[in-house]
This record gives sequence, C-alpha cells and structure tokens, in this order.
Amino acid sequence: MKKDLAQLRAGIDSVDRELLTLLNRRAALANQVGELKRAEGSPVFRPEREAEVINTLQASNPGPLTAGNVATVWREIMSACRALEAPQRVAYLGPAGTFSEQAAVQFFGSSIEHVPCVSFDEVFHAATAGTADFGVVPVENNTEGVVTRSLDLLLNSPLHIVGEISLLVRHHLLRQANSLEGIVVVLAHPQALAQCQGWLNKHLPDAERRAVSSNAEGARLAACNPAWAGIASERAGSEFGLHIAAHAIQDDAFNRTRFAVICLPQVLQAPQSSGRDCVSLIVSVPNRPGAVHDILVPLKEHGVSMTRFESRPARSGQWEYYFYIDVQGHPSQAHVAAALNDLQRLCAFYKVLGTYPVGE
Repeated sequence: MKKDLAQLRAGIDSVDRELLTLLNRRAALANQVGELKRAEGSPVFRPEREAEVINTLQASNPGPLTAGNVATVWREIMSACRALEAPQRVAYLGPAGTFSEQAAVQFFGSSIEHVPCVSFDEVFHAATAGTADFGVVPVENNTEGVVTRSLDLLLNSPLHIVGEISLLVRHHLLRQANSLEGIVVVLAHPQALAQCQGWLNKHLPDAERRAVSSNAEGARLAACNPAWAGIASERAGSEFGLHIAAHAIQDDAFNRTRFAVICLPQVLQAPQSSGRDCVSLIVSVPNRPGAVHDILVPLKEHGVSMTRFESRPARSGQWEYYFYIDVQGHPSQAHVAAALNDLQRLCAFYKVLGTYPVGE
C-alpha cells in the first residue's frame, strides 16, 4: 500500500534517530582511536586512511546516493570525529568567502579552526610558525596555468605537500545593485581577472580592473561602494550582503583550480600509499645540450607517468631554471623508487615537495 506524506516523514524521522545513534557510536570509536594515537604519538589526520575509507564506501555504494554524495557526507562525519580528538587549524587566503577557504572546508570538512591570511606568504608563514597545523594554497588553474607565487614559496619552504583538492571555480560578479549599470571598477585577485577577461571585455569594457589580494577582499570592498563590483564566489556574496549581478562569468565553463595542502613534516609525515598517489618534485639540471631530455629518460625506462612539467626561472642571472614535476605513484612502489633514484643522480638540485593521495 502506498504511504502518505505523514508516514514517509515518520519513516525519515525514525531513520534519522538510527543514524544519530550510529554516528555517536562511530564518534566513540574514533575517540578510542584518538587515545591510542596520543599514546603512540601518531597524527590525528591521516589523508590516505580517509581516502581509503571514502573509496571503499563509494565502491560498495548501492545508491541512490552518488559517489560524490558519499564523499561529501563521510568527509563531514570524519571531520566531526577528528574535531573530538583535536580540531585542525587550517590557514588559507582570506577573508571569509574565498575559494581557498572553500577548498580547505572541502578537503578537511567543516569542523576546523579557520586561520584566514592576507597573502600566500602569510599562509606559508602560519603553517611554518605553528599558528596553523596546515595551509591550503592554489597551485594551478586549468586556464591560466600555475600560480607562480605558490610554486616560488614551495622552493625554499620546509613545508611539504600532503594532499590536494581540485575545485570547480565559478566566478560571479557581485555588487550592491542587481544590475550592470554604473559599474566603474571591478575588483578581484589577478588570477580571477584573467579568468574572466573575455566576459569583462564584452560586458564591461570601460570599467577599471583593479587587482586585490583575494576575491573575497574584492567583494568586501564592493560592499563599500555602489559603483564597484567584485568577482568572487556565491559564498562571498552572502558573506558581504551583495547581489549576484552576473552569474558564472569565467571564460571557461569548466574552470578548475588545484589546491595543495601543506604542513611541516613533524605535523604529518608523507602519507602512506592510498593506491592513487602523486609525487611532486623540484629539480634543476646542468645547463648543457640534452639535459632536460635526460631527466625524462628514467621515468620512461621505469614506466612512471609524468602528469605535470613546469619551469620557473632560478633567478641566478645565468638563464637557469627549476622544473616542477608531478609523477604518478608512490615511492613505496619499486618502479617509482627506481625512477626517482635514477632521476636524482642526474640533477644538480633535487627536492621532493610531497607524496600524497591524488585529489578528486
């Protein structure tokens, strides 16, 4: 017999009570795990373990929840349980409402202590000095390429990468009025201005484009002047009470930014293999013919796939470069270890930036 609305709601209420009981049981078990970790000095946060849990649940999910739904729900459950042991302090480019904050929440879950920073440099400083346990910084956009300041900071920093998250970035034009009339200044981070230049050329060709420290800062400033507009997230619009004058103005409909999660090795050592991992490196080679080709040979010989190759000036005045390389796999795998060993012998400079599970 078909159930009516009241019966269906009663069924949902019953399931919710069962879920709450089960979640509290899980939290109690997590507390016991936390006590064991404290006794042996193990870290609270284990990204490879959390990735393994989510991957296993997604593989056995009978539906109708999607794999993405499962990941979102369980990330929040694990975040809440982690917070019972010790909330993670996470630094990111602020203020509230930035895509960096969104990436931090998407990676760690909502149960974190927020440490908003005014620049990428301050994010690195906070994670190095212990003001934050972790930092989250953008490293690459699929339309504008690498975030050069983040790469430059990684070169000399004691921090290493322990995780990554890829975020679908939708830029909205935010202002006090719900129209495009009368806009004389558009404020955003330089990357966002670049990612929206086609739309701005067409719809606001005469407006000044003013670079600021973050998109959320642009939204905050737009809230102070009716002739200004910011390019930022929907969350930033809500944070500062602004209208979305134009939705999704980025030139690439599938605009994505990749963020790295960084910390000191004493906070978290390199994660163990999750089965889907990445190794990030910085290398340089002697300035001689064929040197760049030579560093690729070990990867080919040992069957290791390279997923990123970027160059940055070494600033030595000698036209030398550092190369940022990502390869698939984990150093615990014999073929990956062999390739990295052979590669290191060819390099004048060699630094492992991190080994971590591949992001979604």
